[in-house]
Amino acid sequence: MKKILLLSDTHSYIDNDILKYVKQADEVWHAGDIGDLKVTDAIKELKPLRGVYGNIDNSEIRLEFPENNRFMCEDLDVWITHIGGYPKAYNIRVREEIKANPPKLFITGHSHILKVMPDNKLNLLHMNPGAAGKHGFHKARTMLRFTIDGKKIDNLEVIEFPERYPKS
Repeated sequence: MKKILLLSDTHSYIDNDILKYVKQADEVWHAGDIGDLKVTDAIKELKPLRGVYGNIDNSEIRLEFPENNRFMCEDLDVWITHIGGYPKAYNIRVREEIKANPPKLFITGHSHILKVMPDNKLNLLHMNPGAAGKHGFHKARTMLRFTIDGKKIDNLEVIEFPERYPKS
């Protein structure tokens, strides 16, 4: 069993509140718009990290992280990409591949809107953790955490920070 912390859209922001949850995870997954490698470096000092670059990320970040990251976690097929859409509205860039070879867990960022929803037609679960950073139109900073045990996703929890612009 693995404890996963999923975040996205940090836009160069990392703080001790985020890192507290990083320490509790077995792995951290970042769904893009990292903003600055100091974010991922701080996470990697504590836990293994998987991630993708987003549309705001510079060439340095794009050299370190791919556009798409597809891998197995336990026995679960996972695909992370920054701009991927969601069930019934997948982005044209991923639409054909996701229909031809759907993962069991499809993770995106970009929208700054937290969503967890099934795609019953493709038999997958879509997750977008919202935005953990301070930049953007979102009202609350959010992340997700969950466990993967074999092929089972369980213990899904929304982490919401009470203040969008913390004092720290």
